[in-house]
Amino acid sequence: MSSVAHAIPRRGALADSVWARSRVRDAVLVLGAAGLTALAAQISVPVPGSPVPVTLQTFAVLVTAAALGATRGALGQLLYLAIGAAGLPVFSGATGGVSAVLGATGGYLLGFVVAGYLVGALAQRGADRRVAGTLLAYLAGSAAIYAVGVPVLAAVTHQSLGWAVLHGLVPFLVGDVLKAVAASAALPAAWRVMGRRR
Repeated sequence: MSSVAHAIPRRGALADSVWARSRVRDAVLVLGAAGLTALAAQISVPVPGSPVPVTLQTFAVLVTAAALGATRGALGQLLYLAIGAAGLPVFSGATGGVSAVLGATGGYLLGFVVAGYLVGALAQRGADRRVAGTLLAYLAGSAAIYAVGVPVLAAVTHQSLGWAVLHGLVPFLVGDVLKAVAASAALPAAWRVMGRRR
């Protein structure tokens, strides 16, 4: 193995290899994760027949979780939910309020917190050092979002679980795989850059 590979730590979040940890820095990173998710939510394309739009939110959730680790990844999404529930227009279509959190897309929003923790935990264990590991972590995170989002969609819309899968999962699979593939190159590349800097 090269000296660059040896310079990359086997465990820990990318953010911790860039800046020394402090409460202020952690708060800024959590706020940044929430802000990036809010910005990504505004890139929204309606899906005919589905109350769930295509957005770049999942991309933001997965990348920030991998970079920040489990706790801060989940806290970033909790903060995003809190800001949106308080009424700020941070959800897709510049919406906000408790009704959005309790609506058809609310399960996906809650799934962001689960995915933030899961992907962050996998990244802290070294999954984000290689493209294949990062891709698997991102796919696991996407699966976690759907595991919460699809049943909630069915319950809120009073439809069957099959309907929710057809309208709240199937139309998004190809896009989510493409987003995961694109995102899976980002973290390993960042780790290589950090290894060279060391």
